[in-house]
Amino acid sequence: MKDNNRNLKAFTVLFRAYQTIQDATKRDLLQYDLNQTEFSVLEFLYHRGEQPIQVIGKKILIASSSITYVIDKLEQKGFVYRKSCPKDRRVTYVLLTYEGQTLMEEIFPKHEQKINEIFEVLESQELDTMILSLKKVGKNALKQ
Repeated sequence: MKDNNRNLKAFTVLFRAYQTIQDATKRDLLQYDLNQTEFSVLEFLYHRGEQPIQVIGKKILIASSSITYVIDKLEQKGFVYRKSCPKDRRVTYVLLTYEGQTLMEEIFPKHEQKINEIFEVLESQELDTMILSLKKVGKNALKQ
């Protein structure tokens, strides 16, 4: 097989694996009436505490126009609230509510277990190699 064909094969395998993993985790989150973007925001706040809206969007890789919508939906569900920055009126923080914190304490360990089950087919060294390889490809893609 030519290298170009191997590169296309690698891309296809990576893309399909990502989709399959995403589908598995998506099914898991639907039972809590959350989509993956909402869960990503909750997970980020759960681990990092209050954050400016702009930082959340950048860290979980969603457009600034979409982050407001996602925060609105989470606010309607009672999982987050907004707090203005007293020093800079342009900055708004997002925090988990008690209900949001309680939800994440319940579902994050289950989510983590699901991820562990997905990756349990890899030996430790294979996982390390995969992480390094994907970082290398990702950094190279940034240059393109």
